[in-house]
Amino acid sequence: MATIGSATPLLSAVLAPLTDLGRADAVARRITEAIALGLVADGDQLPSENDLSDQLGVANGTVREALALLREAGLIETRRGRNGGSFIRTPVEGSQPLQLARLRDIATVDLRDLGDEELAVFGTAARLAAERAPADLGPRLTRLVHELRDAAGPAEQRRADARFHIELTVAAQSVRLTQLAVRLQAELGPLLWLPAPYGADQERLAEQHREILVAVLAGDAVGARAAAEAHVVGCVHHLVRGHLELADDS
Repeated sequence: MATIGSATPLLSAVLAPLTDLGRADAVARRITEAIALGLVADGDQLPSENDLSDQLGVANGTVREALALLREAGLIETRRGRNGGSFIRTPVEGSQPLQLARLRDIATVDLRDLGDEELAVFGTAARLAAERAPADLGPRLTRLVHELRDAAGPAEQRRADARFHIELTVAAQSVRLTQLAVRLQAELGPLLWLPAPYGADQERLAEQHREILVAVLAGDAVGARAAAEAHVVGCVHHLVRGHLELADDS
């Protein structure tokens, strides 16, 4: 069991200060996104209410209300006493039938609309990262390329894929783009990394990540954007095919 700290760059990006009035449902959504993206593991302990309040820039009461919403959803468990606190309870793989049903029922136009947003966000993030990337970005993203290539099963694939997208967007040094990337990964990731035959081509997507990384590290903003956009288009086409197959079988 680990305690979640604010020092983890990707988790810090997910739990960045809120700008939408600090409502409890917005706080709950941020933590739910961290769980969906695999940035926190089953049994991990959330920061204290005071620490979450400071990190998110909201009142303690708002955090308390958000934790109550998460408990009702079965995503956290709160324990009392000396070693107490709120602990992550990640959904079991039994959630996969729900994601298959979601992919089947989502309208094709909505999938394409999500894809358009991802195209704009990730393409722009790749371009800006090529212009603004910190010196230590290469080793971090190279590790994530290998993690996706070696991932065993949908949960690990989803986590490695999402971390690459968000890490690259963090390198673009845009808070708003990062927040959009987090939300999009939480929406699209569970659909993209379903079990076979509906899951994405792991090796192909890992190679596309490598191509994006090569362009970013070369400072090739145009090439980075083109590679990122081609990656997104391929992912959306895969989701549309899966949706149509599921709809035909129902």
